[in-house]
Amino acid sequence: PRRRDAALVTTSPDTAPARPATPRTAAIILAGGRASRLGGAAKPLLDIDGRTLLDRAVAAVAGCEPIVVVGPPSPLQADVVWARETPSFGGPVAGIAAALALIDSAEVYVLAADLPNAEAAVAVLRQHPPLSPDDRDDTGDGNDTDTDTDTENENANHDGLCLTDAAGGMQWLLGRYRTASLRGAVAALPASGRGASMRALLADLALTTRAAGDLARDVDTWDDLKRARAMMSTHRRDDAITSASDEETI
Repeated sequence: PRRRDAALVTTSPDTAPARPATPRTAAIILAGGRASRLGGAAKPLLDIDGRTLLDRAVAAVAGCEPIVVVGPPSPLQADVVWARETPSFGGPVAGIAAALALIDSAEVYVLAADLPNAEAAVAVLRQHPPLSPDDRDDTGDGNDTDTDTDTENENANHDGLCLTDAAGGMQWLLGRYRTASLRGAVAALPASGRGASMRALLADLALTTRAAGDLARDVDTWDDLKRARAMMSTHRRDDAITSASDEETI
């Protein structure tokens, strides 16, 4: 496909329900980095509130087919396809290239396995209407509105959607893209993308964004992990207080 000049269109999350993934939507989870800022620890297997970061990533894209995890195989209670980039530790673009060889869907979610809030973040991506015309009426209820149709027509000019963090930074590894657009972008890079950055991969694609705030926060350091664990503990405590209060009012 013809590559477009880079373009960004920013929107904000709305309150519309998340659209379920369909067999036309695949997912790539990148779980093969060196984690150098964590002393080489297996970052996807770090535990937060009883669940690993990899477990959270896989749960976030439940319903996708296939779910391709790029990295060393690890125990999982989910049906996934494992892949490895060539060479190992060849970078995220090389990982995406390896996964694309196993995917034939119109769209694909791409996320890193270091997101404590992966499920909530991907839910923001799922709110967005399909990028590909053949994925229209993603919910299967046949009730597309005129507004949905207008938005989907606008999407015809977009190659993908990615989230931005609290500082407005683009989170390339928290996105939803047209599979054909990613294939074309990988093919345009030398050495199948080995050692290339996500910025280089996506530079000529037309992307739209959604602000996700702290939902896009990742874990790169031990301090990040400590904050994420504290946040989850606080959320669990708040949920317990709310639940107890609701029971008292019944």
